[in-house]
Amino acid sequence: MAELFISHFDFPSKEIEYSFHFDQKETCYDTMYPFGILSKNNLQMLDFEPITILYGGNGSGKTTALNVIAEKIKAQRDTLYNRSNFFEDYVRMCDVEGKNKGHESRIITSDDVFDYMLNVRAVNEEVDQTREEIRSEYFDVRDSKFRLQSLDDYDELKKINLARRKTKSQYVRNRVMNNIREQSNGESAYMYFTNTIKENGLYLLDEPENSLSPERQIELRQFIMDCTRFFGCQVIIATHSPFILSMKGAKIYDLDEEPVDVKKWTELQNVRAYYEFFQEHEGEF
Repeated sequence: MAELFISHFDFPSKEIEYSFHFDQKETCYDTMYPFGILSKNNLQMLDFEPITILYGGNGSGKTTALNVIAEKIKAQRDTLYNRSNFFEDYVRMCDVEGKNKGHESRIITSDDVFDYMLNVRAVNEEVDQTREEIRSEYFDVRDSKFRLQSLDDYDELKKINLARRKTKSQYVRNRVMNNIREQSNGESAYMYFTNTIKENGLYLLDEPENSLSPERQIELRQFIMDCTRFFGCQVIIATHSPFILSMKGAKIYDLDEEPVDVKKWTELQNVRAYYEFFQEHEGEF
């Protein structure tokens, strides 16, 4: 059983939000985000399990809740996120309980995964360009009349000797690093999660199903369950994927419900829509 790094989180009530609104004198702001987002369905608190899921459709506030939690616990993050001048005021009104020290805490968003995939492509393009340059130089290097004059020339001599001992393809492979294996977007995304999540950490995942095929979502589901069961992790996920929602033992908050309530994954509207669709087309399988 994973240790609960955070066990409880309180958000400001509608009354507290109203008091803050009333006290504000500024009129130059178009939004007071995140005020009014989570309170509209009366989300006031979350009690956590090793795996806790925030479910809801677009605009339900699940990503907002995840960002607020991440800001409150000072979780590491790599990319910017939607916030306003009032975000810090809102976070100060929140309260968190649990052991939130001495471990890694990180929020992973779809932007992080997308940036990783772009970086992989950029590295591969640079490697490919270098490979072509080395292919072009092979015969010139092999047939060079170079003479060693000093130790400064030693690397050049090694290159010439390599060219004379190897075929062109062997020479290129020895001189150029192998490309980072550029898989499909889904394979790269899955690899990002498995490389980033470490033992004994608290991880907040924002819609991790993005870019993942159903098969990869099922693999990620198992990976997350193994991380919490065997490797001391706690995970909080914002998702509407039925594959992620079906994780055994996960506590699911339905942010589409008013007031927000805990539900089984089979009771959620998104999952029911999938179920009814496949029932309707059962005879086609």
